[in-house]
Amino acid sequence: MIKKIFFQIVFFNFLFIGKVFAAESGGMPQLNPEFWVSQIFWLIITFGILYIVLSKLILPKISTNLELRKSQISDNIEAADKQREESKSKLKEYDEIISKSKTETKNIFNQAREKALKNINAKKEILDKQIDEEIKKAEDEINKLRQSAPEKITKIAIEISSQLIQKIIGAKVKNSSISAIVDNLSKKNRSKYYDN
Repeated sequence: MIKKIFFQIVFFNFLFIGKVFAAESGGMPQLNPEFWVSQIFWLIITFGILYIVLSKLILPKISTNLELRKSQISDNIEAADKQREESKSKLKEYDEIISKSKTETKNIFNQAREKALKNINAKKEILDKQIDEEIKKAEDEINKLRQSAPEKITKIAIEISSQLIQKIIGAKVKNSSISAIVDNLSKKNRSKYYDN
């Protein structure tokens, strides 16, 4: 490219020679044909040195830098693509792990709930049995008390009535006669209550 520019400059200089002859008559000393050889010489030397410096020193560094940048960019793009694929696969793995953990937690929760319900039902059955047993015991005690209550009541009535009669009359009365009266009265009262 530098060669092309150099040759274009030289070509344009020779192209406009006609215009230069016209400008030389106007008083421009650099366009005087006497100095053209030295000007062309220095022009060739200057552009030659510039061409050598550019082609040997500056342009190779620029081209190597460009190549390095190209390779670095392509490496970065490849690494980014690999990382994107890896991140996609990792995201899929994480999604699978999350879904598995959700299903596992649901299963564990359901199992724990079923176990707790079973324990509650078992304890409830045990408590119901204990309550039924206690109710039966209480009913048995009540029945025993019902059965033994009339005898105790008659004994108490006999004792109290004998003491009352003794205090009222001042003499002792036989317990057998008092018990006969109390039995007679209690039988009448029982028939009243049980008939109703």
